[in-house]
Amino acid sequence: QVQLVESGGGLVQAGDSLRLSCAASRRTLSNYAMGWFRQPPGKEREFVATISWSGGSTYYADSVKGRFIISRDNAKNAVYLQMNSLKAEDTAVYYCAASEHGVGTRSILYDSWGQGTQVTVSS
Repeated sequence: QVQLVESGGGLVQAGDSLRLSCAASRRTLSNYAMGWFRQPPGKEREFVATISWSGGSTYYADSVKGRFIISRDNAKNAVYLQMNSLKAEDTAVYYCAASEHGVGTRSILYDSWGQGTQVTVSS
C-alpha cells in the first residue's frame, strides 16, 4: 500500500483560501486515482473530490464544486486540494486517499488513507 501524509491544514477565516497537500511514499502515485474526503465534527466522513491517475478526469461534491480544485503532480508524487472561498461548514478533518480501482466517490474504493489534517474555518 502507498503511504500518504497530508499537510497544509490550519485555522482560517471565512472567505480565505487554503491549499492542502498529500505526499506519498513507498509507491508511485501515478498508479492510483486519488481522492480527498473530509469528516466534519460529529458527522460521517464524506467525499470531497477525486482525480484520475492521469489528472484528466476530476469530480467534486456539489458542496465544493466551483470553490475547490483537485490536482496532482505525478513527478512529485503529490496531490493537492486548493480550497477557495472557504465557509464555516468546510470545517473538518481532511483526508487524502489512493484508489487502485479508478475514480469514485465511495470511500470503500480507496485502499490507502492518510492520517488527516484539520481545517477550521471561523465565520
